[in-house]
Amino acid sequence: MRKYIQRVLLWLFVVNLGIAFGAGIYEQRVVIPRWENAPPQTWPNTGLEFWVYVTTVPLTLLTLANLVAAWLEQGPRRYWWLGAAAISIVERIATFSYFIPTMLWLQGTKDLPQVEVQEALSQWLLLDYGRHVLTLAAWLAALKAFSLPGKTTAKNAVV
Repeated sequence: MRKYIQRVLLWLFVVNLGIAFGAGIYEQRVVIPRWENAPPQTWPNTGLEFWVYVTTVPLTLLTLANLVAAWLEQGPRRYWWLGAAAISIVERIATFSYFIPTMLWLQGTKDLPQVEVQEALSQWLLLDYGRHVLTLAAWLAALKAFSLPGKTTAKNAVV
């Protein structure tokens, strides 16, 4: 039973990382350019309208659960899986420590000159490329882990 739980956790992790990567690229290339020149108070709150349901809660919980599952894994996928979870933890830390607070700050500002808003948003967008790289790296490592067999037993060992 435990091996099925681990497999489902890894599968959900792979799917969620793929959605997060694709949606992140879409947001940066399509959504943000539509409203970046408007006052921040008029920006849609994509954090509450979309991201909280895709990454803020689910990806964070899946990352933690997959870290535990990967730690308990004994098979050949262990190191790829641990790597994927570790990379995702770094991305989650960056998200909670910089990306979410900065966007909330920008959306809450009323008296900030448009030039400062643009500078802050430009920096946010530039650093967001790094976040995309982390998400992609975690996704690819999780896919690699998913492609490998689980714990090898004497019965199905490769000689």
